[in-house]
Amino acid sequence: MAEPVLRAVSISKKFPGVLALDEVDFDVHPGEVHALLGENGAGKSTLIKIISGVYQEDSGELYVDGERVRIDSVRMAQTLGVTTIYQELNLAPNLSVAENIFLGKEPRRGKGGAVIDRQSLREDTTRILESLGLNINPDVPVEQLSVPLQQMVGIAKALSMDAKLIIFDEPTAALTEKETEALFDIINNLKAKGLGVIYISHRLEEIFRIADRATVFRDGRNVGTVRVQDTSTEDLIKMMVGREIVERFPRRFNVPGEPILELRGVCRRGALENVSLKVCEGEIVGLAGLMGSGRTDVARTIFGLDTPDSGDIVVFGKRTKIASPTQAVELGIALVPEERRQQGLFLKLPVGENIIVSSLRRLFTNGLIKGKQIKEIASRFVDEMRIRTPSTGTPVGLLSGGNQQKVVVAKWLSTQARLLVFNEPTRGIDVGARRELYALMDELASRGAGILMISSELPELIGMSDRIYVMHEGRVTGEYPRAEATQEKILKNAMGR
Repeated sequence: MAEPVLRAVSISKKFPGVLALDEVDFDVHPGEVHALLGENGAGKSTLIKIISGVYQEDSGELYVDGERVRIDSVRMAQTLGVTTIYQELNLAPNLSVAENIFLGKEPRRGKGGAVIDRQSLREDTTRILESLGLNINPDVPVEQLSVPLQQMVGIAKALSMDAKLIIFDEPTAALTEKETEALFDIINNLKAKGLGVIYISHRLEEIFRIADRATVFRDGRNVGTVRVQDTSTEDLIKMMVGREIVERFPRRFNVPGEPILELRGVCRRGALENVSLKVCEGEIVGLAGLMGSGRTDVARTIFGLDTPDSGDIVVFGKRTKIASPTQAVELGIALVPEERRQQGLFLKLPVGENIIVSSLRRLFTNGLIKGKQIKEIASRFVDEMRIRTPSTGTPVGLLSGGNQQKVVVAKWLSTQARLLVFNEPTRGIDVGARRELYALMDELASRGAGILMISSELPELIGMSDRIYVMHEGRVTGEYPRAEATQEKILKNAMGR
């Protein structure tokens, strides 16, 4: 077998109070897709950041093409042919596709290379894009492209650096099924060209589609590497969590109570058209649809971020106009947003302050905020929801994705919300944390809360929902009780068929 393009030997890395990596080994060969799996906080991101030059290892050895290296910066990693495409794309939105791809290494002409050679820049960009089977105008600003096309620009940028190894970190989180297939075609093309690929995803079905080998991390250690064709989903889950997960969707289906929320013929120009749906006490109601179908517009309308042009919103049997998120919170409505890091948390603030931030008026009626009371309230939620954090004073940005999501939910539970809208609740969350979140949602429903769950993942919608609504181009095109819901029916309605 050829020399690995990258080999990590006995890599260890410590942070204050945490052993993030404990003598882990990992390698990837040319022309191979090697999946890196594990729960949030298992050490995947730490290893990737060491390989990418963001962190430096405390001990151990790194080899690129058989030569010992110490990657002390992102620039050095790129010089060695290692590049990473993160879920949050590192592109300059106001610059053109060509300018992004060759940023800092533009072809130049004139005395001393004083002038950028625009013609060569376009030609070189077109050549790279065509090699990926892409027909993108090199002159168009990146901000005008869809997220999938921006991702393709990121791949083209990596190829412009003569990459030997490309790392994909949750690449399909914001992609539709069709866009995911296009990405897989490009990854297979990279593989055929002899590049090494590290692929990180919590969607295990993707691993069986795209990967040759899979390595599982748990608690900062490498617990095993397997050939994908020789393993199963159940085996990988057991390696990741250290135990068998017998029941993926822990849901007790109760008799629904009175309606908490009703939308009756809600319209908003360009977004929603005659949308009607209902969520009752003790119910988890699923909302399915492709990207752009109007699912998030429904969530924004319920939470007072957008105002409908017509139609009625009925909360606890009373017609109301929800003019702002503040009013929504006062009505007992909460929104767990799609992008928790950007929209749901203050990453630099402690866990405790994030938990009580939406309840300040209710908890501190005299306007005097007491640190002791914050700690007591936050500690109760940390214990009840099993949030893994060193303390309530730890900045929430240092927690794993699953624990950050729990903090967002705790923030809204502290407001005594009765209706919770979950938008893509398990995005970027590992299989163990998913089950904990599902169990929490089930517990909330059993206490009489109503939940509207928006998700792109059909198995979790079908596994957790009492009823499922389907949307297409701003309309509700189908409604299915749990017993009648199938992936085929939902997809047909989602595509307008």
